[in-house]
Amino acid sequence: MAKRKPKKTPDNQLAQNRKARHDYTVTETIEAGLVLTGTEIKSMRERRITLQDGFAQIRSGEAWLMNVHISEYAQGNQFNHDPLRNRKLLLHKKEIKRLGLATQDKGVTLIPLKVYLKHGFAKVLIGVAHGKREYDKRESLKRREQDRQIARVMKHY
Repeated sequence: MAKRKPKKTPDNQLAQNRKARHDYTVTETIEAGLVLTGTEIKSMRERRITLQDGFAQIRSGEAWLMNVHISEYAQGNQFNHDPLRNRKLLLHKKEIKRLGLATQDKGVTLIPLKVYLKHGFAKVLIGVAHGKREYDKRESLKRREQDRQIARVMKHY
């Protein structure tokens, strides 16, 4: 049996929220910087970050990334960070206002889609998302499978 090659991720991508596009319909994305401590960025460079249950909130004119788990750095000793602490997002004031207005609608939330390095700085891609219902999820899976079948058939012609 042939060995399956692992999926390649870009070197700068540290983490990706794969369930996000399954559970939500993402209408808009925005790139934001992260305020991190020294041990957090070292741990992130080792790809020890989980975006699974994460979300973003706008509180008192500031954007915050909540419930994102960055594991403690192995050599961090007493200077280690709290893995689940809230982290500030770096955005322009206009962007924060626009995101705040977008999340006032019912069923709209801000979710982290992926975390990556850009010119040595940690960035997070935030998505403005609407929650999908169960039948919407099934419909998207059906549509994706049909697209794959069409691509297979077209490949032979």
